Amino acid sequence: MITKRHFPLAIITLLSTTLASCELVKGIFKAGVWTGVIVVVLVLALIIWLISKVFGGRS
Repeated sequence: MITKRHFPLAIITLLSTTLASCELVKGIFKAGVWTGVIVVVLVLALIIWLISKVFGGRS
């Protein structure tokens, strides 16, 4: 049972663990967004390159 003396320690522990996990999730999503952006740019560049090879060679 949490007594009045231990209550601030319990609150600090709870906040530190929840805030740390929020930062972790935020970091994972941020990395995921940038990975997705890079993959999309690379795929679009590949498609444009392929189209230019297919249609650019025939004049």
